[in-house]
Amino acid sequence: MATVNFSVPDDVKAKFDKTFSGQNKSAVLAELMRRAVREHEQRQRREKLFDALTSARPNRPAVTRRQLAAARRSGRP
Repeated sequence: MATVNFSVPDDVKAKFDKTFSGQNKSAVLAELMRRAVREHEQRQRREKLFDALTSARPNRPAVTRRQLAAARRSGRP
């Protein structure tokens, strides 16, 4: 098992100690670190998927507000 050493603001440590008093703080921190890794990996997967989706979509010509408004009005009574 590895040992890590982090510096955190005093108020954060005090709140952490109060919130998790009576619990195994190493286990709490290990779970928070696991969660942070999972969230980071999920963010990376989402960004990769978004990039794949946007690059697969054909480029569409830019439309001005005037053209958009005209298209909305066309064919309406």
